[in-house]
Amino acid sequence: MTPDHDRSRSPDGRTVLSDLLRGHRLAAGLTQAELAARAGVGVRTVRDLERGRSVRPQRTTVELLADALHLTHAARTTFLAAARPSSAAGPPPAGRHLPVTGPGAAPSGTPIALPQPVPLIGRDRDVAEVAALLSADHPVVSLVGLAGVGKTALALTVAHAVAADHPAGVAGVLVGEGSDTADVLAASVGVFGVNRLADLAARLSGRPALLLLDAAERAPDPVAEAVRRLLAAAPALRVLVTGRHPVGLPGELVRPVAPLDVPPAGTVPAERSDLDRWPATALFTARLALVRREPPTPAELPAVAALVRRLGGLPLAIELMAARGRILDVTELLDRYGDRVLDLATSQGRPGRDPAEGAVTLREAVATSYRLLAPGERAALRRLSAFGNRWSVELAEELLADGGDRADAVPLLDRLLELGLLSVRGTGPFRFRLLDAVRDFATEQAGREGELALIRRRHARVVTELVVRAAPDLVGANLNAAVHLLDEATSDISAALAHAAGDDPVTALRLAAALPRWWRFRGRDVSGRRWLRRLLADPRTADADPVLRAWALVGVAQLAAEHGAGAEELPAARAALAVFRDAGEVSGELAARSVLCALLHATGGHDEAREHAEAVLELATRHGWVRDMAVAQNNLTWHDIRVGDLVGARRRLAAVDRLAAQCGERRLRVLARANLAEVIRLEGRYADAVEQGRRVATALADLGDPGHRRRVLGTVGLALAQDGRAAEALEVVAELRSGAADSPVPVQRRPSRGAGASAAGRPEDAVCALIEGNLALYQGDRELAAEWFAAAAEAGVDGQDRRDVVEALVGLAASTADVTMLRRLDEARRAGGVSLLPQEEALLYALVARRTSGARRGAPD
Repeated sequence: MTPDHDRSRSPDGRTVLSDLLRGHRLAAGLTQAELAARAGVGVRTVRDLERGRSVRPQRTTVELLADALHLTHAARTTFLAAARPSSAAGPPPAGRHLPVTGPGAAPSGTPIALPQPVPLIGRDRDVAEVAALLSADHPVVSLVGLAGVGKTALALTVAHAVAADHPAGVAGVLVGEGSDTADVLAASVGVFGVNRLADLAARLSGRPALLLLDAAERAPDPVAEAVRRLLAAAPALRVLVTGRHPVGLPGELVRPVAPLDVPPAGTVPAERSDLDRWPATALFTARLALVRREPPTPAELPAVAALVRRLGGLPLAIELMAARGRILDVTELLDRYGDRVLDLATSQGRPGRDPAEGAVTLREAVATSYRLLAPGERAALRRLSAFGNRWSVELAEELLADGGDRADAVPLLDRLLELGLLSVRGTGPFRFRLLDAVRDFATEQAGREGELALIRRRHARVVTELVVRAAPDLVGANLNAAVHLLDEATSDISAALAHAAGDDPVTALRLAAALPRWWRFRGRDVSGRRWLRRLLADPRTADADPVLRAWALVGVAQLAAEHGAGAEELPAARAALAVFRDAGEVSGELAARSVLCALLHATGGHDEAREHAEAVLELATRHGWVRDMAVAQNNLTWHDIRVGDLVGARRRLAAVDRLAAQCGERRLRVLARANLAEVIRLEGRYADAVEQGRRVATALADLGDPGHRRRVLGTVGLALAQDGRAAEALEVVAELRSGAADSPVPVQRRPSRGAGASAAGRPEDAVCALIEGNLALYQGDRELAAEWFAAAAEAGVDGQDRRDVVEALVGLAASTADVTMLRRLDEARRAGGVSLLPQEEALLYALVARRTSGARRGAPD
């Protein structure tokens, strides 16, 4: 066996030089031309040796090649010995592939007839687990998996690791195409120094020995019979098998070899260390270092993560792709080959061929395992290919169900795992995943069978049912679990929505109508709103259930409020409320009124907003719905703040906290504390507001609620500015301006003196301008403060809290000492029903006093 992944050798009782040379060359990441140049020999010499055309090379040539490959100790001795075959040996018997026999020995003195293993990356756990299985006295352990997954390399490493536990010897046999039972038996006993099976027991003398049988799928029945007879004749023998599928013996322990772990989807590494903790990327960068001097640049790191995900973590595919980094950078590799991984050649050719001549694509490698499946199993694999990421047993059963009958999917998944087609990671329900190459291949087969459209329609409906079941838990004690579940299914949700929008728009509308809360938590309010509006406008959904359409309208309004576009969706929220009331849908009426309360509060309809909040409180109290009671009290808090009743606001927030605790709603408790931070700031207790707000911001980051986290950061920033803590306040401003990735509006930069500050139309802009204005005012720069307060007032006109507008106008009046601002302030205050707070009145009193004093002196202010 060569030190390459699943390589083929063809020795005759000794090492065959052609296969050893090829294996060492590939392990070193060299082409034939590069090896020839390094050794100082002709490339034709290397090619002829690898093809087996040169059977008696000059010793000097072989030594030069050994030096070029950096072979030492046992590996070098074996390599040199393979070049001088005995003249009496004769040609190898047809179909027989005997072991690589080297003179190396373990430190314990155990004879080892195996090549040295190549260093493995990311396989420490696998080595330990397989070694433990052999130590646990299992007679047969089979390592199964796809071509190129690294079965042989793992087996070699394990064999060397457990050599001390097998004092009678450790040896290996490569099974050849067409081998029969006699061939396998002769090779197996021969590596232990005997000629007959009957002599093996005496040779071992009851001491443990380990036999490695590589590539058992080439002759599965002969291997099974040979192993059965070997174990019967020598009970102390243990057998480690590698192959595409299990041997099929009683008592055989099957251990699938999975690809290397890859970075999860969405990983955006900033540094090399972020990638090296994933074995697949560590292997890629290690192999890339063999063909280019420079490590991946920061700009290439995301492409590295994406590329190894597309390669499915298959070691040989990763190594071959990295070798192409000699010509292309990683981003170019991803662009050129990211959608063509099935065409990547694994160089798993037949024995004796040059890799360039006998290359096998990943498609052919997967096809070999696919053909081992029964017709029904193939059909199931084609359906499962619709899943884009990880999935659960239950979800698989729903997708595979025919006519409503759900069969037990466990035997099928076990079979797919057994053949290395399925990966299992983690401990949660969503731990099953098809390798990317397998999924791509199965999708191709589904297309050829003409069933792709039906599979994707079924997938969209299954995903929709998953989301609809999870949606009610997006409130209450199960919020975190529900969000995590939908996070796991993100790629499938996106795929289902995209397909159903064209193929089955009512299903798409049902799916989208259940997603607004999750979209809000994940900062996707803009894209989510676009989906809902598109589906509501689709004429094919016009006759959908009116209640379903009403929920979609509520979702549109909820999402619009997140990015300051609530005024545009007031008609949608009112239409939804009318439908819910006509249908007697209490939960829908509560949701619609709560949304209307938030939209009207932001757009100046404060009296109507209060009416909706009070109606929610009355309706929720009547039905005993504690959470909705808490929501209503929270909404009414802002009306207390609006009229300057901060004591009443504190009482309401205490009620919110009590009710939220009663129904196990942690998120509502956190939001109540966020609002309390704002009340504390308005009371003028800035240091306390900062401390409270920062605790809340941390909790909201854990909950994954970016919209409310931005709001509480605004409170913290304002409190810092009003307390004169400029550096900390500007850090908050920077975070607010960089955190709205889903916003359709560009980020506003701080204006230069005299340049003006136009509104950018995003909720963060008004708050950032308020923070900057308060900082400038605190520092005595009234001109700059006026610019910022004017910007805050302009940005806050549409879709913002009217109290923020009043606060901006108070600051503008105080900065400019322009009494005409008082008229504008009074108009805004009356329009929003906002009462001034004591500290705001004090600022304005000081302004009037300055103007009066200046007038008495007859001097301009």
